[in-house]
Amino acid sequence: MATRVRPAALNLTESAEARIADLMAKAPEGAIGVKLSTPRRGCSGLAYSVDYVTEAKPFDERIDTPGGTLFVDGGSILYLIGSRMDWVEDDFAAGFVFANPNAKGACGCGESFTV
Repeated sequence: MATRVRPAALNLTESAEARIADLMAKAPEGAIGVKLSTPRRGCSGLAYSVDYVTEAKPFDERIDTPGGTLFVDGGSILYLIGSRMDWVEDDFAAGFVFANPNAKGACGCGESFTV
C-alpha cells in the first residue's frame, strides 16, 4: 500500500522560496532553517514573525524548500493552515506577505491579524 503524501500546511511561492534560500546563504553559524511563528502582538492580536532557528522543536511543521528549511511553530500551525507565503519587494519596502484564509481581520497597518 502506497503512503499518501500529506499536503503542506503552508504554501510558498517561488519568490518566498528564493528569499529563504537568500536568508540561508547568509545564516549565522548553527542555523538549520528559518521559523515562522505567530506571536501575540499588535493591535489585532497575532503577528507573523520569521527568525533563524538552531533546533527543531518536536511539534514544529517542517517544509523543505530548494534553498533551505522552513519550520512552522507547532503552536501557530492552526492559525496558518492553507495560507500562502510570498516575498514581495518594491521601491519602498520588502517583506513576506501572507494570504491567510483563517484570518478574520487585520489591523490597519497590516502588522497583525485576528482569527
